[in-house]
Amino acid sequence: MNSDFNSPDSSPVLRARGLAKIYGEGEAAVRALAGVDLDLYAGELVVLLGPSGSGKTTLLNSLGGLDVPTSGELRYRDFELTGADEGRLTQYRRDCVGFVFQFYNLIPSLTARENVALITEIARDPMPPETALELVRLGARMDHFPAELSGGEQQRVAIARAIAKRPEMLLCDEPTGALDVRTGVAVLEAIEHVNRELGTLTVIITHNAVMADIADRVIHLSDGRVHQVRQNPRRAPVHSLHW
Repeated sequence: MNSDFNSPDSSPVLRARGLAKIYGEGEAAVRALAGVDLDLYAGELVVLLGPSGSGKTTLLNSLGGLDVPTSGELRYRDFELTGADEGRLTQYRRDCVGFVFQFYNLIPSLTARENVALITEIARDPMPPETALELVRLGARMDHFPAELSGGEQQRVAIARAIAKRPEMLLCDEPTGALDVRTGVAVLEAIEHVNRELGTLTVIITHNAVMADIADRVIHLSDGRVHQVRQNPRRAPVHSLHW
């Protein structure tokens, strides 16, 4: 982690207060976030649950520095993200945040190992690509090209790529949305394994309420607001979920 963002042990890792995001102006304006208060803590696995249009992706993009809130406060440790210039946001995204999206965005002409190495070559303190791929149980497939991998395996390569730079946060936007149940379970198991092994704060967006049982906390969003927060005293293993 870059020393500019490091601070003495403290929590929460991320703190949002009154976070709002409006797209457009006048009658065409759309309020995607309408005053979100949220604390996220080191090592926890959080599921963001809500229907389409509830603000989940806008919130995740704001937390990850991909989008800039219209108003409110967002802090990472002791660093104020709201109002930061693009250079500082780029540094934050590069050093502190790993992203996993619904689609894998792998380079077809590169092997799994080479796709992960693209990140490790520019990261400050990366793990070897082989280690990242072993963590998502793809050690035997690291020299295969994306076309030789199943959808679930490609998504696990994307997870390995995201964690190889040792980010403090892993932000996942519908990571199983393009997969069938069986391969989706394998992807969720990989994400949960990374969370447990590395202690990476992990946030998963989903509209599938079944996935809520694997989380430490479930945050329900509705109309751009936090509607409900539920604590899970005991996380369920992924393989026990009833889809």
